[in-house]
Amino acid sequence: MRRSISLLLAVVWWAPSGGTRGEEIAGLDRVSPEVLSEAERSDAGGMIERDLALCSAAVNARNRADWAMIDSREAWEAFRDQRLAKLRRSLGEFPEPPTELKSRVTGLVDGNGFRIENVVYESRPGFWVTANLYVPAAPADSMPGILIAHSHHRDKFHSELQDMGMTWARAGCLVLVIDQVGYGERRAHPFHRAEDFPRPFPTSRQDYRFRYDNGVQLHLLGDSLMGWMTWDLSRGVDLLLARDGIDPKRILLLGSVAGGGDPAGVTAALDKRITACVPFNFGGPQPESKYPLPDDAEQSFDLLGGTYWDSTRGLRLGGRDDFLHWVIVAGTAPRHLIHAHEFTWDGERDPVWRRYQRVWGDFYGAADRIGVAHGYGTLRQDASQASHCTHIGRAHRKMIHPLFKEWFGIEVDESDEYSKPRTNDALRCWTDAARAELQPRTLNEVMTELAVARIERARGRLKDLPPAERRRALQAEWTRCLGPVTPSGPAKLLSSSIDTDSVNGAAIERIVLEVEPDLVVPLIVLRPAGAGRRPVVVGVAQEGKAGFLVERGNELRRLLDGGAMVVLPDLRGTGETRAGSSRGLDSAATNQSVHVQLFGETLVGQRLRDLRSVLAWLRTRGDVDPERIALWGESFAPTNSTDAEFRVPHSVAGRPGESEPLGGLLALLGGLFEPDLRGVYLAGGLNDFASVLTHFAVFVPHDAAVPGAIAAGDLGLLAEGVTPTPLRIEATVDHLNRPATADALLRIYAPSDSLEVEHERTSSAMWLMERLRSANSIHDPDA
Repeated sequence: MRRSISLLLAVVWWAPSGGTRGEEIAGLDRVSPEVLSEAERSDAGGMIERDLALCSAAVNARNRADWAMIDSREAWEAFRDQRLAKLRRSLGEFPEPPTELKSRVTGLVDGNGFRIENVVYESRPGFWVTANLYVPAAPADSMPGILIAHSHHRDKFHSELQDMGMTWARAGCLVLVIDQVGYGERRAHPFHRAEDFPRPFPTSRQDYRFRYDNGVQLHLLGDSLMGWMTWDLSRGVDLLLARDGIDPKRILLLGSVAGGGDPAGVTAALDKRITACVPFNFGGPQPESKYPLPDDAEQSFDLLGGTYWDSTRGLRLGGRDDFLHWVIVAGTAPRHLIHAHEFTWDGERDPVWRRYQRVWGDFYGAADRIGVAHGYGTLRQDASQASHCTHIGRAHRKMIHPLFKEWFGIEVDESDEYSKPRTNDALRCWTDAARAELQPRTLNEVMTELAVARIERARGRLKDLPPAERRRALQAEWTRCLGPVTPSGPAKLLSSSIDTDSVNGAAIERIVLEVEPDLVVPLIVLRPAGAGRRPVVVGVAQEGKAGFLVERGNELRRLLDGGAMVVLPDLRGTGETRAGSSRGLDSAATNQSVHVQLFGETLVGQRLRDLRSVLAWLRTRGDVDPERIALWGESFAPTNSTDAEFRVPHSVAGRPGESEPLGGLLALLGGLFEPDLRGVYLAGGLNDFASVLTHFAVFVPHDAAVPGAIAAGDLGLLAEGVTPTPLRIEATVDHLNRPATADALLRIYAPSDSLEVEHERTSSAMWLMERLRSANSIHDPDA
């Protein structure tokens, strides 16, 4: 944010002890929380987006420069191998591949020239994949195997998927169509039909919307939705390879438009058993790209691409570690590739296509192994003008068939297309008998078991370490989760002013700090009258300084009357600097949270960095006692009642409210990384992250959900790491944003001389004053 510096010639840090120059304000709730002007607030609301744009530009420039240096197959393979290894690590932990895949055929459907086997196979212990295997009526001695990843629109039952399965099975192929994690018979949510909820809701979009919830949960665990999807697809390859007559040199993976191409491309890059990949809308220009591409696309095209809440498109660390989508797809060379697009394609200007031609043609001499399939029209045109489809439409298959015939001898042309869709019930895999025999576990059950094991593993790593080493180890663990948390340099004071009015004799100072280039933190300092160095309480919350002034005015007054200075900063994206007020799935905050993770950072980590910049700046002030600073993390979000209805679909009114645990989380993290604090107090925070995995819906904002937090030991272990700094945790909420019970708190946190827990609110000010008290420095106004 560009801002003129308006420092006073002689900065007055506190009001003189004899009184004030203006009026006495009756209560803190009447103090304006605004530090920035209206124009400055608008500018500040866009600073995260501007920073993301700069990060994207830097990634694109680096990628182009690295690509320009690659002049041989050996150089390409070194470049590729390094990035694919980082891609695999970014996806999370994987179990050992099974020595023998467990599977069952639970039903059969006869067709004209084919049959359909309803199958289940175990991809993780107790976690089964439901799938339809389309089999030729007369299987040959050598058959291609085709695996199809459906789009984010619909599950395996959709007629377009059936058409492909039947058509290719009639041509002598084994075709496997699975339900992705959270879809179809693998749904974690209960909203399958219109009668599952008393009010109208978009039934066909619930699997799609709830993949947001699954993505948040898996990131908390230290994994990813993409990782789990690719694992399931690779186990699908296991299933195909176990069939009699399968040709292991003809294993084809197709990824549908709108989210199917993403896991298909990643799976093919990591699983070399796959012979050919057709990843629609992944790697190059997107349906959202403006056509025609510009003449300078080679230099201007965004190779990194944008992202949003759909976690399979924005791969965490992809920008930092340079495994851009085109790099992933090119990593399949010299195997076969169809560069596939849902709508029109600008081949002359597509910079990614030029890269593919060079990799396959120049580096491997395999230019005949790449082809193109595309539709017509654009995303914004209607179905009469553009080739909209749910998975892979006939217009696209028309271009795929000749390539499959040339490469793999699959004799299909447009006239061979077959369509006779079966009912969902006919293709359903889970029967009562199969459930009774196999006892399938839900996604939430499997994630919860993994969470328990990973927390215990984290505890085991730390149990024998002395306190100082334990803290350092936790700092390293959480830095891996959060990204960089140490300020790169001192904050710059851009402006400072003091109100002519005061409150309870305390001066009101309004400050703007630049914590990083073009990133500002506006804050209010409430300074009791009188000279001398003061102890300080820094209050942080998602709602920022406005929340404290309106909701906690009495507690602030107690602190001021006791002689403590109060500092209320709006860390980036909070308070005055937020980009809109929405906090849900489609919000700007969620989009920013996903986007920043591409670069190896998190919004929580960046806000922690801002908080530490504020603390460092405070320690330089002449009126602050740097040895007596405490943190106060708060939430002002209304809690849900214990009898609230949580079985509510996405995209309908009346969904329960989300928690706002950011303040408490930042207080804990501040206590971990700033060991010289006198005390850390938090109220309204989240009990723990592990419990978020137990329910099908997530009621924690994306930007407060730290990837890998559970694998790092979760909040209970984090709290223990804060000690011996005094820590008090009060009035937390559970995963459904309900007030926590005393028993729940004691299951998660282990009270000690340094760690106090209480399920109800007491006085934050009284506890903080006790921690800050030293000889003649602070007094109890109620004593």
